[in-house]
Amino acid sequence: MRQSHQLPLVGFLLFSLIPSQLCTICEVSKENYSRLNPLINTMIDSKYSKGIQAANVLLSLKLVGIQNQSIEQQLIQQVHDNEENKDLTSGQLALLILALGACQNSDETFAYSHLVSQLEKKFQEEINNMEVHHGNPLTNYYQLSLDVLALCLFNGNYSITELTNLFTPENKNFYFGGQFSVDTGAMAVLALTCVKRRVVNGQTETDEENFKHLNNHAKSLVKKLLSEKKENGLIGNIFSTGEAMQALFVSSNYYKENEWNCQQTLGTVLKEIPRGTFRIPTAAAQILPALVGKTYLDVTKHSSCVSGSGNFNISTQEPVSVAPTSSPSHILVHYSVQINETYSTDVTVPKGSVFLDVMEEAQKINETAFRFTVVESSWGPYITSVQGLKANNNHRTYWELLSDSKPVSQGVGSYVVQNGEKLEVRWSKY
Repeated sequence: MRQSHQLPLVGFLLFSLIPSQLCTICEVSKENYSRLNPLINTMIDSKYSKGIQAANVLLSLKLVGIQNQSIEQQLIQQVHDNEENKDLTSGQLALLILALGACQNSDETFAYSHLVSQLEKKFQEEINNMEVHHGNPLTNYYQLSLDVLALCLFNGNYSITELTNLFTPENKNFYFGGQFSVDTGAMAVLALTCVKRRVVNGQTETDEENFKHLNNHAKSLVKKLLSEKKENGLIGNIFSTGEAMQALFVSSNYYKENEWNCQQTLGTVLKEIPRGTFRIPTAAAQILPALVGKTYLDVTKHSSCVSGSGNFNISTQEPVSVAPTSSPSHILVHYSVQINETYSTDVTVPKGSVFLDVMEEAQKINETAFRFTVVESSWGPYITSVQGLKANNNHRTYWELLSDSKPVSQGVGSYVVQNGEKLEVRWSKY
């Protein structure tokens, strides 16, 4: 499936003008690593780091050089337990490969070649689905980008010509509800950068035209990432910023120094850590590598992953619960489901409840109007259907979570609701 034409010499010369090895990185100093300890302890909490979340955590810990044999073996076993899951999506399988293969020597990574072969098949199934269903993959473009990244890093097969067609920046799959998806764009930049590096290193062959397309696609996606930069330095939202930082680290020739204040972004993220913003293991795992100057392109660089854990405080004990001084208070929220018509009810839940708690209580009030199904994802619970109406990638439909008519920035299992809030689950298209 690889291309048959070698990149001409002029292509290699042109490469000196694009960001392959050039990086602009800002990172937390070792003296301030203690500020990252809440992220570490969230990730290694075995009560929550299960399934695909374990792969996210294992990958992050390896990248930042945290070596704790007991914790690593527990996570590896969790990841291996998922290997045989035939329901894994392509992106989930790609994540398993990245986690298991990270920071290993070539002999060790070869042990996972059967997983790479499986990923090649799943990636092709995504493409086949796009051909039949109006350009819609089985999953989404974030997962497709993750697929390409894993295949690239671990010597899998893919067609560069196909990639140049798939990853055109104006492709609808980079947008969600009309809004450019920052984490999707960032993962695509990382994947395209990996492919370009392999071409220049002589590991993959292509022609000059395809190489030019790869370069232009990456440059355009970087510009789109920067267009989503907020006044406080965040790129997109707090949860997409980590991977956006990684993409910008490896793309410094695509933007001017004054277009991104990396230190401002770093400072804003650090302020969010003690506020408990990254209390989900996956959220902590995705932000941590960028904070120590690492990217997913470092996965196959064994030396970059060996720094030890002496600068981090790792606790394997469960958090100590503090008994409340008085009985828990309750709050009242208004909850509605909107399809063709709106179904509403008032729900009372304990203070500190999340969106999912409200949905469960509403279902008890009226199962016909408020019944729903949920699955576990790497980011926690994900709503798959309400009133029996299922989200469908081929039709680009999903269940949108809103608060006071605005989309929430967290998942159904992590968004903490407030007294008097108007919550809504809306049948939507993207």
